[in-house]
Amino acid sequence: MAILKIARMGHPVLLRRCDPVADPGAPEVRRLVADMFETMADAQGAGLAAPQVHAPLRIFVFRAAPERAGEDAEDMPIGDTVMINPEVELLSDDRVLGWEGCLSIPGLRAAVPRAPRIRYRGVDCDGNRTERTAAGFHARVVQHEFDHLNGILYPMRMTDFSLFGFTDEMARFAAAAARQEAAQQTDQQTETNR
Repeated sequence: MAILKIARMGHPVLLRRCDPVADPGAPEVRRLVADMFETMADAQGAGLAAPQVHAPLRIFVFRAAPERAGEDAEDMPIGDTVMINPEVELLSDDRVLGWEGCLSIPGLRAAVPRAPRIRYRGVDCDGNRTERTAAGFHARVVQHEFDHLNGILYPMRMTDFSLFGFTDEMARFAAAAARQEAAQQTDQQTETNR
């Protein structure tokens, strides 16, 4: 297995529709999938699509860690999963904002509107068919990776660019705002106790 180079925003491989995989069990496909899992883990990502590693094929890998699961039963954690030639069906016309990052857009995050529930299907390297309904983070990561297969990066989905910025800057200002709010609550509590 190998850690692959990740294409960054601006590379043309990220802007094209990917080709279907003719033989999911082919040795080169199995090798690519294994390398994608290793690359995703090394980069500490939740998902990785084949075009992100310069392979314009309809493949993505992902995981939804237990700490990312929500209250909804369909926002379930899931271990390392591969989807080859996937299809995604949005189960709602509603869109919910949620924070996303991308290994191809390092250091930036944004609030991106996504469908809250989806149904997705595809196969693995052994030809086993997977079909699931998902919600919350699980649904968000699948939609994000599926977009990569169609040449769509998350900024193309954004509706409010004031919710787009460098991760470290946003964390710094969020921490400062939290400290300020805690100080105000302490001041209010002191006033109440007088």
